[in-house]
Amino acid sequence: MAGKVFLVGAGPGDPELLTIKALKTLRSADVVLHDDLISAAILQLAPKAANIRSVGKRCGRKSIQQAEINALMIAFASFGLKVVRLKSGDPLLFGRAGEEIEALRNANMDYEIIPGVTSAFASAATVSASLTHRNKASAVIFVTGHQAPAGSNPEWQTYVRSGATLAIYMPGSHYESVAARLIAGGLHDDTPCVLVSNASTPNEQVHRTSIGDLVAAPPLPAPVLLLVGEVFRQSEVGVAARTHVAHVPLNQFGISMPPSNLEVFADNQVFWGD
Repeated sequence: MAGKVFLVGAGPGDPELLTIKALKTLRSADVVLHDDLISAAILQLAPKAANIRSVGKRCGRKSIQQAEINALMIAFASFGLKVVRLKSGDPLLFGRAGEEIEALRNANMDYEIIPGVTSAFASAATVSASLTHRNKASAVIFVTGHQAPAGSNPEWQTYVRSGATLAIYMPGSHYESVAARLIAGGLHDDTPCVLVSNASTPNEQVHRTSIGDLVAAPPLPAPVLLLVGEVFRQSEVGVAARTHVAHVPLNQFGISMPPSNLEVFADNQVFWGD
């Protein structure tokens, strides 16, 4: 009986950000072929009897070739095994899933794709910023920093002109290269940006700056995401200023509770006490 390959998104790192379907699939896997960035906490969710192999591809280090990964998926599945190809973030975003899907199709191998939470969403949540805003950005562009040399900027000019929020994956450790491309593309040097390292994990780090000052930003440990756009300009009114208590008429929602047990906060969140 032929097996099946599952291209599964493991999310940005926090095991609690796995989807229910991803968790169920991982827990029933015979083989797990995982990226280098998958945390030990997530790998521990696989069955103890599962064959777990790292097939990570990291810049600057000798690693397995894509053709070998494709061959492993097909070989294990052809033995009737349930193969989970576990990728960080979402498998369809900068994860070479297109090449793997093509290989599986060419081998007439059954496969399924299970989406995951990409690091751009986790990073935006970390800094409490919406990637879109009706007054600032109506679009988001996901782009990788591994592009053409800095002297060639036609794509970056298009990105800048769009006015979209930019989520730049793998910006590298030399941020001045990305900054130069954006400025050459027409972006103002005072445009706010945020570097987020290891989003959603205990090792998470955040550095806020501007495109003009990005060159002076400290090198953060990979994986790093660079978020760029007006949506990241910090308001002068911070969270601490939200002290006004709003009284919510709960009876309009059909809720009848003793008021002594309720705590109502400025953002209209209602908490039921002891």
